Amino acid sequence: MFAVHLMAFYFSKLKEDQIKKVDRFLYHMRLSDDTLLDIMRRFRAEMEKGLAKDTNPTAAVKMLPTFVRAIPDGSENGEFLSLDLGGSKFRVLKVQVAEEGKRHVQMESQFYPTPNEIIRGNGIELFEYVADCLADFMKTKDLKHKKLPLGLTFSFPCRQTKLEEGVLLSWTKKFKARGVQDTDVVSRLTKAMRRHKDMDVDILALVNDTVGTMMTCAYDDPYCEVGVIIGTGTNACYMEDMSNIDLVEGDEGRMCINTEWGAFGDDGALEDIRTEFDRELDLGSLNPGKQLFEKMISGLYLGELVRLILLKMAKAGLLFGGEKSSALHTKGKIETRHVAAMEKYKEGLANTREILVDLGLEPSEADCIAVQHVCTIVSFRSANLCAAALAAILTRLRENKKVERLRTTVGMDGTLYKIHPQYPKRLHKVVRKLVPSCDVRFLLSESGSTKGAAMVTAVASRVQAQRKQIDRVLALFQLTREQLVDVQAKIRAELEYGLKKKSHGLATVRMLPTYVCGLPDGTEKGKFLALDLGGTNFRVLLVKIRSGRRSVRMYNKIFAIPLEIMQGTGEELFDHIVQCIADFLDYMGLKGASLPLGFTFSFPCRQMSIDKGTLIGWTKGFKATDCEGEDVVDMLREAIKRRNEFDLDIVAVVNDTVGTMMTCGYEDPNCEIGLIAGTGSNMCYMEDMRNIEMVEGGEGKMCINTEWGGFGDNGCIDDIRTRYDTEVDEGSLNPGKQRYEKMTSGMYLGEIVRQILIDLTKQGLLFRGQISERLRTRGIFETKFLSQIESDRLALLQVRRILQQLGLDSTCEDSIVVKEVCGAVSRRAAQLCGAGLAAIVEKRREDQGLEHLRITVGVDGTLYKLHPHFSRILQETVKELAPRCDVTFMLSEDGSGKGAALITAVAKRLQQAQKEK
Repeated sequence: MFAVHLMAFYFSKLKEDQIKKVDRFLYHMRLSDDTLLDIMRRFRAEMEKGLAKDTNPTAAVKMLPTFVRAIPDGSENGEFLSLDLGGSKFRVLKVQVAEEGKRHVQMESQFYPTPNEIIRGNGIELFEYVADCLADFMKTKDLKHKKLPLGLTFSFPCRQTKLEEGVLLSWTKKFKARGVQDTDVVSRLTKAMRRHKDMDVDILALVNDTVGTMMTCAYDDPYCEVGVIIGTGTNACYMEDMSNIDLVEGDEGRMCINTEWGAFGDDGALEDIRTEFDRELDLGSLNPGKQLFEKMISGLYLGELVRLILLKMAKAGLLFGGEKSSALHTKGKIETRHVAAMEKYKEGLANTREILVDLGLEPSEADCIAVQHVCTIVSFRSANLCAAALAAILTRLRENKKVERLRTTVGMDGTLYKIHPQYPKRLHKVVRKLVPSCDVRFLLSESGSTKGAAMVTAVASRVQAQRKQIDRVLALFQLTREQLVDVQAKIRAELEYGLKKKSHGLATVRMLPTYVCGLPDGTEKGKFLALDLGGTNFRVLLVKIRSGRRSVRMYNKIFAIPLEIMQGTGEELFDHIVQCIADFLDYMGLKGASLPLGFTFSFPCRQMSIDKGTLIGWTKGFKATDCEGEDVVDMLREAIKRRNEFDLDIVAVVNDTVGTMMTCGYEDPNCEIGLIAGTGSNMCYMEDMRNIEMVEGGEGKMCINTEWGGFGDNGCIDDIRTRYDTEVDEGSLNPGKQRYEKMTSGMYLGEIVRQILIDLTKQGLLFRGQISERLRTRGIFETKFLSQIESDRLALLQVRRILQQLGLDSTCEDSIVVKEVCGAVSRRAAQLCGAGLAAIVEKRREDQGLEHLRITVGVDGTLYKLHPHFSRILQETVKELAPRCDVTFMLSEDGSGKGAALITAVAKRLQQAQKEK
């Protein structure tokens, strides 16, 4: 028993001594945590260099865009071909991707040799050989009669400008075919395939093997967004935000970046990490000074590094009693498979002895322990370096997503990773230590790069088909110049109908006289009350106007109008309004004061004078009974009488659009048009009295409230209305009414978008075909979301957050489509508004007999003010459709409050002037 203990002690002491000896000799190969964190930082800096346009040409890590923009979502299906060219054999594969999202793949493949005379001969012969092998495979598998998409895995550095194109930068490994470098390998192979008349194949994707690995794993795990190969060579790819890729136009979505990290350090960035053995190995390689990071990591070089170390230790008398064999002097005699065998858990020492004996050496027990430890240090350093670079990528992903913790999967492939018994465990452990804020799963790729190329092709095929379907929907909202000119002409005709006595009753554009006959001239002064009713909030304002300096001061209070009041009786609504006025007068200390009052009433009214307005019909969700057909000023006076607390002089009932025009007219006398583009949509303008047949008198001008929201109610724009517009109209409170408004105003745009999203989801083009309960809810997609989603400053991540609030679990691709849908709907709205405005400015120019008209439009409304593109598109449309009109757009500040007071002040001034006459 004692002897056994003694032997164990002797062996552990021997092992300890040998390990210490090797550790001292290979001190520079041991990398501390601080060093690894520093390498991480350096690699991050190299990634930045490679992504930036200015620094990419000199960057060692090339960060090549792959034009792979999406990972599999499980809906891929069909038959695909795949070719894998890059090793000693090349492989042709037929991949059948299962339907109905079962994520099932069937594969049939065949290997073909790559003879030296082919891979080092003429480029034309190489591609013709590949095409011949593909033709043979298709004949064998009875595929000649089918048209099939193909993915090409091409494991050499290529510069891509699209998914199906790649210019070879340089051959690597043992390939040296002449005349291929700096040419597009896809067009070369396509040309070679044309020789086979009975073969109908489309190359849809050119893929790097690392990208193939990521895509294969992403098919099984949607969280996979990184691919790493640690085999003969080493490389990594990951999904990068488009906004960070300077080399490719566009900021939307993500794209897979092939880092080509093997070249990290080629610019000297790792000189302090490299050892004398790394330098010696590099000098003896086929490409000195290139792929320096790869030479410290990959399977092609680890065995050679071990050989160089053993040779030097033997020369120093630290191994084999100073003896060396001719095999130990021979390059390539120790391979990575030997290193893996020597590091096996139990049989490692026995394997080490056997390998060393095969090399013509006579190792002692101590030598075997020391050699095994050399292998451990070399392969451990490889795993550490890989882990540091991978940790840099994971940190970047986490920061791109702006999350505290990242959950992600890394797809892994490569012989070193697969056959080395300790390598995966070491790599995983170090990665997790370096990035504690990332929950990383490592997933081994099955059938790696070739299946991956088929998956890229399947995704490209799916995206292509989906794109066509999405484009068909978006095309419904794209108006041609001819269509806009047609809308302009039709609105113009409706304006004329509305002004004429005969056709006024039939016109969809009501052209209501407002009896506002003048604009402010700067002499207005006094205190005025203004009421503003037009939505769920009601405002009471005190407006003080000082003459001379055009100065206006306002005090206001907002009151809510509950739904039961909005949709109750007329008496209840006006009693509530008077209660709010009483509260305001009390609040301002004006109880009992008799002030002139302007009433902004933003609903269609027929006026017979400035202080009389008969409600034609409620809009915007109001449904109070016994109001339509009644004079709202009389109803307000009656309610004031019932209250019997104060008396007010109601001078004017005003539409908010007119208020907007008057507010801007106070600042700019050239302002003769008012536009509201907000919850609702409307326009007013100063019309010559001679053209208004509804009102007597032919002198001067009067403001006309067009109420253009009803344009199209007679079916004249049905040719540009879509099925989504019909859905929104039928689900509204007033089906068949206000059709133009329902295509242009804030109250409805979000609802149109919601209907489109539901349709696209039903077609399986969005949200994985899952319609959330919230998306089914009418009105949930508010127009403010359009403004937020379309903001140029908003990253897709924030778009996804908005969609999450709506219960929609969106991918990056979903977010891009939602943004496009919002853009199409709001663009059409702005163009239609622009066509309407163009009709009015052209009418004013012609009426005045001018060659060129200069005019100002006062504008208000949340859609115009808050949407990032609406105002620009509207202005561009007006410029295009009315080129002889120089239109200035002026934002109104509180048109409905200040405007009402100004109209009241102008009316008082004109009344006074009339009296004096």
